[in-house]
Amino acid sequence: MAKVKISEQDIINALCLHLANQKQITPQEVEIELMYDDDHGFSAEAYWTGRKQILATVHMIEALRFWLDKKMNMDPFAAGIELVLDDDEGIIALVR
Repeated sequence: MAKVKISEQDIINALCLHLANQKQITPQEVEIELMYDDDHGFSAEAYWTGRKQILATVHMIEALRFWLDKKMNMDPFAAGIELVLDDDEGIIALVR
């Protein structure tokens, strides 16, 4: 499998889609803020209908696997996913 780069916006889209699927709401009802901290690594804050949830790296990878399956028609479990903090592009994911 060739290496695929997933943009910051697509990571946000994946999180919105996955959370919406779990909560039975529309992806448009979900707002996501991606974060990186030297001590805790990657995470995201999700907001929907007045609620807030912190998503750890493992949840972000789970959402990306969901997105790879539903939107990219890729085998989500054959892919190795690595989150990367890029100076120019922000938080991106590399899929191998």
